[in-house]
Amino acid sequence: MQQKVLILDFGSQVTQLIARRVRELNIYCEIHPYNSEKYNFADYKAVILSGSPHSVRGENAPKIDLSEVKGKKPLLGICYGAQYLAHFFGGEVGASNTREYGRANLSFLDHTNPLFDDIKEGSQVWMSHSDTILNLPDNYECIASTPDVKNAAYHVKGEDTYAIQFHPEVYHSTDGAKLLGNFLVKIAGVAQEWTPNNFVETTVQEIKDKVGNDKVVLGLSGGVDSTVAAVLLNKAIGDNLYCVFVNNGLLRKNEFEGVLKQYEGMGLNVKGVDATDRFMKELEGLSDPELKRKAIGKAFIDVFDQESHLIENVKWLAQGTIYPDVIESVSADGGPSATIKSHHNVGGLPDFMKLKIVEPLRMIFKDEVRRAGKSMGIDPELLGRHPFPGPGLAIRILGDITPEKVAMLQEVDAIFINGLKEHGLYDSVWQAGAILLPVQSVGVMGDERTYEKAVALRAVESTDGMTADWVDLPYKFLQEISNKIINSVKGVNRVVYDISSKPPATIEWE
Repeated sequence: MQQKVLILDFGSQVTQLIARRVRELNIYCEIHPYNSEKYNFADYKAVILSGSPHSVRGENAPKIDLSEVKGKKPLLGICYGAQYLAHFFGGEVGASNTREYGRANLSFLDHTNPLFDDIKEGSQVWMSHSDTILNLPDNYECIASTPDVKNAAYHVKGEDTYAIQFHPEVYHSTDGAKLLGNFLVKIAGVAQEWTPNNFVETTVQEIKDKVGNDKVVLGLSGGVDSTVAAVLLNKAIGDNLYCVFVNNGLLRKNEFEGVLKQYEGMGLNVKGVDATDRFMKELEGLSDPELKRKAIGKAFIDVFDQESHLIENVKWLAQGTIYPDVIESVSADGGPSATIKSHHNVGGLPDFMKLKIVEPLRMIFKDEVRRAGKSMGIDPELLGRHPFPGPGLAIRILGDITPEKVAMLQEVDAIFINGLKEHGLYDSVWQAGAILLPVQSVGVMGDERTYEKAVALRAVESTDGMTADWVDLPYKFLQEISNKIINSVKGVNRVVYDISSKPPATIEWE
């Protein structure tokens, strides 16, 4: 049975990065809100406590019963987790007299402690906290310090319990991955068996066990996630998989026909359904992004419900939900996490739709999806496609949706994406697209004054979409694309480039 690591989320904005670093060690892990009822400590080989925006000294500090873990399983507290294990077990945490945020260097290390095996004094770490551990409980020992933080790391004597007041998950901590590896591999003894081939074999068997001989309908989008999900399902249940590719009228230019052609020869049973009119009717008059997402989700469900009735005895709906979708949609009741945005493929089905859900990719990140696809021999060009949002261009058109706006943005988007490919820039960008802004600006074309639409171009680099940086595209390229858009797309007279990173911005504008 695969060994697992549990990451308890106390509300940190970078908890997902802990999971990324653990997965990079070929170790499977799961994130759960600290107050969730969906985890059982007995199922995990080791436990990690995340950071938090809260103070352990506050009245509303998140609290958890660790009696099943502390002293019984390997336990690592990070930032808030470290302060929690000190404050609530006999130590003292207080407000820091110095600003403990940003880069710092370890000035003292206990080299005999396995947590710092092969890590040297002077190693750079990243601090981000306003409280600090003033005094450790009696049976705790300090194992690392910085010039400003005495108890930067500690160990509980007689236990495999460790804690650090810095963040090993961020790239600024130069030996962060090594430290996590020391804890999970050398101290906790977790097997490094999480590989693409292992995931495929395990998932195919899980699908067989779960679905049996039942029929499954899957909504294909042409993207990486749904394609990899389809191939996994096809390996597990073969002809019992029925794929439906829906044209919601919000796809990229010529994408409906192109994607259907792309699936030819892959051995998948695919049916194309043009539901443009249905989606446009659902979106009519809606400007709020959440309402647009929900309207599109409803329309998708209506279409699949209709299509599923055409398949005799179909019992399952498959979805290409991936882990970032799940993380961004989770909000713990009374907990610190906040829903960032709704995802059309997260949250279950209405009662009237008598289909059960199967989500083979639900617990993996985007880069892991690609590696799994590669291990199954999926075309590299398809695996290299940029992510495209489920709601399509509806959330790249700020404001209400009309067929005219969709057609305009499709032209702009096609010029931008084709330009990236022609200039050899496409594969160096994780995701790119154009946004139609709800503003008009004055321009001059020829000798005439214009008052037309503005569009924004967006290109980011990322690993899994949880964090992202804008791509520094060459000025000459941006100039060429801007000129081509303004000259070719009627109704657009201004082009801007988005240089926001995630966080604080999101990749999509809505």
